Amino acid sequence: MKPRILVVDDEPQIQRFLRPALEACDFEVETADTAALAKRLAATRSPALIMLDLGLPDGDGKDVILAVRAYSSVPIIVLSARDQEIEKIAALDAGANDYIEKPFGIGELLARVRVALRQSEVGASFQGTQHLGKVELDRDRRLVLLRGAPVHLTPKEYDLLVLLADHAGRVVTHGYALQRLWGPAHAHDTQYLRVLVAQLRAKLGDDSEPRLIENEAGVGYRLVGEPR
Repeated sequence: MKPRILVVDDEPQIQRFLRPALEACDFEVETADTAALAKRLAATRSPALIMLDLGLPDGDGKDVILAVRAYSSVPIIVLSARDQEIEKIAALDAGANDYIEKPFGIGELLARVRVALRQSEVGASFQGTQHLGKVELDRDRRLVLLRGAPVHLTPKEYDLLVLLADHAGRVVTHGYALQRLWGPAHAHDTQYLRVLVAQLRAKLGDDSEPRLIENEAGVGYRLVGEPR
């Protein structure tokens, strides 16, 4: 079965531009031009990836992201003419995997689609032991090993490590991590996250360069250990 991509955009020319390019790469294409239809198709058509414009006639695309993230980790790539950094951060905080400004080249877009799908496949496969540099994360037993020795983590520390491992190599924004770990009411309590990251780093011996957990100043954190 061909992977299905849901293209959400109310501009017919964008849909006409994307459909043949995606079909030529052996994707099945589904389209939606409203937020309501996008939410319905995302829930019922099981897309492998969603391409999403933020400016929709019946709502903001970020609402679609939040609705989908309530039940699915399907990759979401935002395609938007909004080029302000605050818009990008808000979309990533809501749960988008990537953000591409319009106008864009089809070659770059397809490359990012391939990356998002690869990362999705890798994330779905993490059911046993995941190797992240000097750390082993055994999800089946909820066990963390540092150079072969068990490390005791609190439930919150473990959840943070799993969240970073699910996005290994990519930035997890402050807002997204806070919402996932403490809920929407704490989306701006960055001090909570700083303290938790410091605790996790201390237990993993991550106190010298190169770090396992990198800080992206003002944005979030990235776990740099490559899964294998």
